[in-house]
Amino acid sequence: MLILSRKPGEALDINGKIEIKIIEVNGDKVKIGINAPDDVKILRSELCQTMESNKDAASGVNPKKLLSMLSDMEEKNQ
Repeated sequence: MLILSRKPGEALDINGKIEIKIIEVNGDKVKIGINAPDDVKILRSELCQTMESNKDAASGVNPKKLLSMLSDMEEKNQ
């Protein structure tokens, strides 16, 4: 892991395609701006972790059983 110090207004350049700019530092929070090509996905790490957890939970679900449960719920709500 590369660790750098930057001040507000300063930026980092990654491979000439991605720019990460420090917008503001306020206490223990840092606002950053990211300029990247449209084909580069930028996600918060906690969102990636949630997505992985959801994939793991969903992979154990039997699709036929799920459809049956949804059908039962619809019948109860009518």
